[in-house]
Amino acid sequence: IDFRLELFDRAINNPVGSKNDYDPERYAGVLKLVREKSGWGKETPGVYRGVAAYYCHNSYVAQVVDLVKEGEDLKIKKVWCAVDCGIVVNREGAINQIEGGVVDGIGHTMYSQLTFENGKPLQDNFIRYRLIRNTEAPAEIEVFFVESDIHPTGLGEPGLPPVAAAVANAWYKATGTRLYNQPYMVASQEMVG
Repeated sequence: IDFRLELFDRAINNPVGSKNDYDPERYAGVLKLVREKSGWGKETPGVYRGVAAYYCHNSYVAQVVDLVKEGEDLKIKKVWCAVDCGIVVNREGAINQIEGGVVDGIGHTMYSQLTFENGKPLQDNFIRYRLIRNTEAPAEIEVFFVESDIHPTGLGEPGLPPVAAAVANAWYKATGTRLYNQPYMVASQEMVG
């Protein structure tokens, strides 16, 4: 997080180019908020953490993922989300949007795979297309919004993408292995097998 904040500080004080479509202060703001709320930097035995931040639809999201080992398996226990989407009109609905994006993002990141043979999908229904199961969702997702007077911006998509990178970073801390291909469960099995 400190490295990313240093880069945003450079972007704020000495921007490169004049047509950047993001606001480095808002981007840094969600990283600072998720750092504070998650207690980033405090080591907990058996907990492996990853972080990622994302910008789209004029909204900013930063996430911290806590991954733990349960026997031989890795499980996502908790996700913290800091969101800057302008004025939050319906807080409960906004929280639901982010939580749903996190769970859906974890499902795609870890399990969902679509492959083709001779131009036809091998996963042609939900029996063959692996979705996240209830027991695989994080036990807890905490969502925090940056207080803002900016007009409301996007919220449907920004919560989904950063969880893949945050999980990958936590996975690396837990195993020492970098994963670059999704779904991670398939990728990690291919690396072992």
